[in-house]
Amino acid sequence: MLTLNSLVKTEGQKSKMKRVGRGVGSGKGKTCGRGTKGAKARSGYKRRHGQEGGQCPVFRKTPIRGFSRGSFAKEMFAINLFMVSEKFADGDMVCKETLIEKGLISKKSSAKIRILGHGELTVKVSFKADHFSKSAEEKILKADCKVERI
Repeated sequence: MLTLNSLVKTEGQKSKMKRVGRGVGSGKGKTCGRGTKGAKARSGYKRRHGQEGGQCPVFRKTPIRGFSRGSFAKEMFAINLFMVSEKFADGDMVCKETLIEKGLISKKSSAKIRILGHGELTVKVSFKADHFSKSAEEKILKADCKVERI
């Protein structure tokens, strides 16, 4: 399992900061990579988007078109078989209410439940969920447990 104390710094993860204005021989001396003269070379310059000298900017004139895929995203809680084996006893029913009670999912009403096949099923329980992965369904039926789709 990945924990904070087991993380290691990989090669090239953090590059050294480029020090500018440290002499011509450094490659970023004299003008420090800002070219010569003008507003862009001056201290505190910020490029402001949408400024068009008093007229309405183009991004406000153009109509909003299309949509994002995020509006179609379905929220799901993924529950693995090893989680069920740890938290449930023989004869229990694995459904949304019992998963909330055991603390495996939060109380989001619209989210669906998907049972995934990671791990082994060591208890004999019955399932009531929205979706089952192929491997999970095979393992559940192999363990002689009941499957019910909502």
